[in-house]
Amino acid sequence: MKKIFEKVIEGILMLSGTVTTLTVLLIIFFLFKEGIGLFGKSPTEEGFTVAVNRENPVNELSTDQIKNIFDQNIHNWNEVGGNNDSIILFRMDDLFNYYTEEELAGIDTNMNLLTSKIDEVIDKNKGIIAFISSKEIPQNPNSKLIHIKAIGLGSFFGGKEWFPTAQPVAQFGVYPLLMGTLWVSLLAILIALPFGLATAVYMAEIASPGVRSVLKPVIELLAGIPSVVYGFFGLIVVVPLVQQIFALPVGETGLTGSIILAIMALPTIITVAEDAIRGTPRSVKEASLALGASQWQTIYRITIPYASSGITAAVILGIGRAIGETMAVLMVTGNAAVVPHSILEPMRTIPATIAAELGEAAKGSLHYDALFALGCILFIITMIVNLTVQMISGKRTRNKLR
Repeated sequence: MKKIFEKVIEGILMLSGTVTTLTVLLIIFFLFKEGIGLFGKSPTEEGFTVAVNRENPVNELSTDQIKNIFDQNIHNWNEVGGNNDSIILFRMDDLFNYYTEEELAGIDTNMNLLTSKIDEVIDKNKGIIAFISSKEIPQNPNSKLIHIKAIGLGSFFGGKEWFPTAQPVAQFGVYPLLMGTLWVSLLAILIALPFGLATAVYMAEIASPGVRSVLKPVIELLAGIPSVVYGFFGLIVVVPLVQQIFALPVGETGLTGSIILAIMALPTIITVAEDAIRGTPRSVKEASLALGASQWQTIYRITIPYASSGITAAVILGIGRAIGETMAVLMVTGNAAVVPHSILEPMRTIPATIAAELGEAAKGSLHYDALFALGCILFIITMIVNLTVQMISGKRTRNKLR
């Protein structure tokens, strides 16, 4: 009977582990399946196209070129390999600039009239570039469609503008978001790790039982505070402080976000590292002291190396908290999707972008796929950081054992 009971328990545990593993794998598969769907697609909004005069020699444009054309940063076709003709922008609303109301009478009910008028405008203006609906292209047009380069890895990772709802072409440059994430997260860890590990060592090895009994519950309580509360604290206290100290026009900067993230990561790092340090056998520490080592030498050469695996777990959890945080960062970093040149500038992180935009993105749209692609990047960054920390920790442990 006892053996049957043990087999049942063993089967339940195996089933639980299998289900958990499959769930994680399915989540990863779904994430990458949706994210990869972005690449190879045209960046224009579905159902719309860009057309030019058929005598225009330009057949293909990049998303940056079209954006600069419609932003009027490019004024002549010779700047993009065409003839020496001034560029004329055309959208549907501009049709009334070419025809009178009488000539356009009945256009709302007669689609053929609409398409013919648009085609006439494009045919009469050699320098025109029109952003129109695909339904407004006649069967035998006098215009030609411009081929827009599809979204690729180069434009996605190298693009410096993130504007998924831009018209006529969306901008999916993840570079500013990636840099913002790395700047904010890395500085947060550089701030949190020394303070966190120092506090963990103090609580585990130096503090009296009375001090520890007060500090530990307070620190653990900090871990339960919602991130939005940290965000409000940052807005009210840290933002004005940073603005005043560095004489900035605004206090919502990457530095502000790093400080808030460091405060949020501290409870996790302290609690996990302190438990690992306290797990060092008393006999090992007493043997070190008996051989003449001081308390600090014992902490540095015996306790910390022995607890390195637990400290590594604390570091990984702290980094994960910093990289994946959304609401607090969204509130205090300025939420500006621009390439940062200083930690004292407003910036936006990948998690904050996903949190702010996913609710507005239509399922199956380019914007929706792009946000899942950001999730893939976040997953890869976290995995790389975890593997790096584990490799460094494992190498140091092997060196200590030698």
